[in-house]
Amino acid sequence: MKTIIAILFLLTNSIVFAQDHSHINEIKEFQKELNTEFKNPDKSPLSKKERKRFTGHDFYPIKETFRVEAKFTRILDPLPFQMKTTTNRAPTYEKYGEIFFEIEEKPYKLTIYQSHRLRKTEEFKDYLFLPFTDQTNGKETYGGGRYIDLKIPDSDKIVIDFNKAYNPYCAYNNYSSCPIPPKENDLQLKIEAGVKAVKK
Repeated sequence: MKTIIAILFLLTNSIVFAQDHSHINEIKEFQKELNTEFKNPDKSPLSKKERKRFTGHDFYPIKETFRVEAKFTRILDPLPFQMKTTTNRAPTYEKYGEIFFEIEEKPYKLTIYQSHRLRKTEEFKDYLFLPFTDQTNGKETYGGGRYIDLKIPDSDKIVIDFNKAYNPYCAYNNYSSCPIPPKENDLQLKIEAGVKAVKK
Protein backbone atom coordinates (compact mmCIF):
# COMPACT_ATOMS: atom_id res chain seq x y z
CA MET A 1 0.00 0.00 0.00
CA LYS A 2 2.82 2.38 0.92
CA THR A 3 4.48 1.63 -2.43
CA ILE A 4 1.28 2.54 -4.33
CA ILE A 5 0.93 5.80 -2.38
CA ALA A 6 4.57 6.65 -3.07
CA ILE A 7 4.11 6.01 -6.80
CA LEU A 8 0.95 8.14 -6.91
CA PHE A 9 2.76 10.93 -5.08
CA LEU A 10 5.64 10.85 -7.57
CA LEU A 11 3.27 10.79 -10.55
CA THR A 12 1.24 13.70 -9.23
CA ASN A 13 4.32 15.79 -8.56
CA SER A 14 5.72 14.91 -12.00
CA ILE A 15 2.51 16.14 -13.65
CA VAL A 16 2.55 19.39 -11.64
CA PHE A 17 6.22 19.95 -12.49
CA ALA A 18 5.53 19.36 -16.19
CA GLN A 19 2.62 21.83 -16.13
CA ASP A 20 4.71 24.47 -14.35
CA HIS A 21 7.60 23.96 -16.76
CA SER A 22 5.27 24.24 -19.75
CA HIS A 23 3.80 27.48 -18.40
CA ILE A 24 7.24 28.97 -17.79
CA ASN A 25 8.29 28.14 -21.34
CA GLU A 26 5.09 29.68 -22.70
CA ILE A 27 5.71 32.96 -20.85
CA LYS A 28 9.38 33.04 -21.82
CA GLU A 29 8.32 32.70 -25.46
CA PHE A 30 5.84 35.57 -25.00
CA GLN A 31 8.60 37.72 -23.50
CA LYS A 32 10.99 36.84 -26.33
CA GLU A 33 8.40 37.74 -28.98
CA LEU A 34 7.60 41.05 -27.28
CA ASN A 35 11.27 42.00 -27.09
CA THR A 36 11.77 41.02 -30.74
CA GLU A 37 8.82 43.17 -31.78
CA PHE A 38 10.34 46.19 -30.06
CA LYS A 39 13.58 45.74 -32.01
CA ASN A 40 11.66 45.58 -35.29
CA PRO A 41 11.50 49.05 -36.92
CA ASP A 42 8.21 48.14 -38.65
CA LYS A 43 6.42 47.33 -35.37
CA SER A 44 8.29 49.08 -32.57
CA PRO A 45 6.92 52.17 -30.80
CA LEU A 46 10.51 53.14 -30.06
CA SER A 47 12.57 55.67 -31.97
CA LYS A 48 15.62 54.54 -33.93
CA LYS A 49 17.89 55.76 -31.13
CA GLU A 50 15.81 53.99 -28.47
CA ARG A 51 15.78 50.73 -30.45
CA LYS A 52 19.56 50.71 -30.50
CA ARG A 53 19.62 51.10 -26.70
CA PHE A 54 16.80 48.62 -26.09
CA THR A 55 17.99 45.45 -24.35
CA GLY A 56 14.62 44.02 -23.36
CA HIS A 57 11.67 44.71 -21.11
CA ASP A 58 11.79 44.51 -17.35
CA PHE A 59 9.46 41.65 -16.41
CA TYR A 60 8.19 40.46 -13.06
CA PRO A 61 9.23 36.92 -12.16
CA ILE A 62 6.81 34.41 -13.67
CA LYS A 63 4.14 33.52 -11.10
CA GLU A 64 1.62 30.70 -11.40
CA THR A 65 -0.64 32.62 -8.98
CA PHE A 66 -1.40 35.14 -11.70
CA ARG A 67 -2.51 32.56 -14.24
CA VAL A 68 -6.18 32.00 -13.49
CA GLU A 69 -9.03 30.04 -15.01
CA ALA A 70 -11.98 32.42 -15.02
CA LYS A 71 -15.69 31.88 -15.51
CA PHE A 72 -16.71 33.61 -18.74
CA THR A 73 -20.17 35.12 -19.22
CA ARG A 74 -21.13 36.47 -22.64
CA ILE A 75 -22.91 39.84 -22.65
CA LEU A 76 -25.95 39.54 -24.92
CA ASP A 77 -26.94 42.42 -27.23
CA PRO A 78 -24.17 44.78 -26.07
CA LEU A 79 -24.36 48.42 -27.06
CA PRO A 80 -21.44 49.81 -29.08
CA PHE A 81 -19.55 52.63 -27.40
CA GLN A 82 -16.56 54.87 -28.10
CA MET A 83 -13.69 53.91 -25.84
CA LYS A 84 -11.67 56.83 -24.52
CA THR A 85 -8.07 57.04 -25.62
CA THR A 86 -5.08 59.23 -24.85
CA THR A 87 -5.93 61.31 -27.95
CA ASN A 88 -9.14 62.51 -29.62
CA ARG A 89 -9.48 59.15 -31.36
CA ALA A 90 -12.55 57.24 -30.12
CA PRO A 91 -12.60 53.67 -31.52
CA THR A 92 -15.82 51.68 -31.34
CA TYR A 93 -15.89 48.72 -28.97
CA GLU A 94 -18.47 46.46 -27.39
CA LYS A 95 -18.52 44.82 -23.98
CA TYR A 96 -18.10 41.25 -25.16
CA GLY A 97 -18.20 39.46 -21.83
CA GLU A 98 -17.42 39.40 -18.13
CA ILE A 99 -14.96 37.18 -16.32
CA PHE A 100 -15.07 36.07 -12.70
CA PHE A 101 -12.03 34.66 -10.95
CA GLU A 102 -10.14 34.42 -7.68
CA ILE A 103 -6.60 35.36 -6.71
CA GLU A 104 -5.46 34.23 -3.28
CA GLU A 105 -9.06 33.25 -2.47
CA LYS A 106 -10.47 36.74 -3.14
CA PRO A 107 -13.08 37.22 -5.93
CA TYR A 108 -12.62 39.66 -8.81
CA LYS A 109 -14.49 40.63 -11.96
CA LEU A 110 -13.29 42.21 -15.21
CA THR A 111 -14.95 43.15 -18.49
CA ILE A 112 -13.57 42.00 -21.84
CA TYR A 113 -14.07 44.10 -24.97
CA GLN A 114 -14.18 43.53 -28.73
CA SER A 115 -13.07 46.05 -31.34
CA HIS A 116 -15.56 46.70 -34.15
CA ARG A 117 -12.74 47.43 -36.57
CA LEU A 118 -10.61 44.40 -35.77
CA ARG A 119 -13.45 41.89 -35.81
CA LYS A 120 -14.00 42.69 -39.51
CA THR A 121 -10.53 41.33 -40.35
CA GLU A 122 -9.72 37.67 -40.84
CA GLU A 123 -6.65 37.81 -38.62
CA PHE A 124 -8.38 39.41 -35.63
CA LYS A 125 -12.01 38.29 -35.96
CA ASP A 126 -11.74 36.27 -32.73
CA TYR A 127 -9.57 38.82 -30.89
CA LEU A 128 -10.68 40.15 -27.49
CA PHE A 129 -9.18 43.02 -25.53
CA LEU A 130 -8.61 43.16 -21.77
CA PRO A 131 -7.34 46.56 -20.53
CA PHE A 132 -6.95 46.88 -16.77
CA THR A 133 -5.43 48.92 -13.99
CA ASP A 134 -4.18 47.73 -10.62
CA GLN A 135 -2.34 48.96 -7.54
CA THR A 136 1.12 48.70 -9.08
CA ASN A 137 0.34 51.44 -11.65
CA GLY A 138 2.44 54.57 -11.37
CA LYS A 139 4.90 52.77 -9.11
CA GLU A 140 6.21 49.47 -10.42
CA THR A 141 4.19 49.53 -13.67
CA TYR A 142 3.01 52.08 -16.22
CA GLY A 143 0.57 54.58 -14.72
CA GLY A 144 -1.98 54.21 -17.52
CA GLY A 145 -2.58 50.51 -16.94
CA ARG A 146 -1.76 47.46 -19.04
CA TYR A 147 -3.35 45.18 -21.63
CA ILE A 148 -3.84 41.45 -22.21
CA ASP A 149 -4.74 39.93 -25.58
CA LEU A 150 -7.33 37.14 -25.61
CA LYS A 151 -9.33 35.03 -28.02
CA ILE A 152 -13.04 34.19 -27.96
CA PRO A 153 -13.40 31.08 -25.77
CA ASP A 154 -15.36 28.05 -26.93
CA SER A 155 -16.83 27.44 -23.47
CA ASP A 156 -17.76 29.29 -20.29
CA LYS A 157 -14.13 29.10 -19.12
CA ILE A 158 -11.20 31.29 -20.15
CA VAL A 159 -7.59 31.42 -18.96
CA ILE A 160 -6.34 34.87 -17.96
CA ASP A 161 -2.57 35.00 -17.64
CA PHE A 162 -1.41 38.27 -16.11
CA ASN A 163 2.17 37.15 -16.81
CA LYS A 164 1.33 38.25 -20.38
CA ALA A 165 0.27 41.76 -19.37
CA TYR A 166 2.01 44.36 -21.54
CA ASN A 167 2.22 48.15 -21.75
CA PRO A 168 0.32 50.40 -24.17
CA TYR A 169 2.55 52.08 -26.75
CA CYS A 170 1.90 55.33 -24.87
CA ALA A 171 4.30 54.08 -22.21
CA TYR A 172 7.09 54.45 -24.78
CA ASN A 173 6.25 57.60 -26.74
CA ASN A 174 4.07 60.74 -26.70
CA TYR A 175 2.30 60.31 -30.02
CA SER A 176 0.53 56.92 -29.85
CA SER A 177 -3.23 56.78 -29.33
CA CYS A 178 -3.96 54.22 -26.61
CA PRO A 179 -7.27 53.01 -25.17
CA ILE A 180 -7.70 54.03 -21.53
CA PRO A 181 -8.80 51.11 -19.30
CA PRO A 182 -12.40 51.76 -18.14
CA LYS A 183 -12.92 52.31 -14.42
CA GLU A 184 -14.84 49.04 -14.13
CA ASN A 185 -11.55 47.24 -14.84
CA ASP A 186 -9.62 48.65 -11.91
CA LEU A 187 -8.37 45.80 -9.73
CA GLN A 188 -7.93 46.50 -6.04
CA LEU A 189 -4.79 44.45 -5.70
CA LYS A 190 -1.22 44.40 -6.94
CA ILE A 191 -0.80 42.43 -10.16
CA GLU A 192 2.90 41.71 -9.77
CA ALA A 193 3.19 39.94 -13.11
CA GLY A 194 3.91 40.85 -16.71
CA VAL A 195 5.77 43.91 -17.95
CA LYS A 196 7.01 46.51 -15.47
CA ALA A 197 7.40 50.25 -16.01
CA VAL A 198 9.64 51.44 -18.83
CA LYS A 199 13.31 51.65 -17.97
CA LYS A 200 14.61 55.23 -17.99
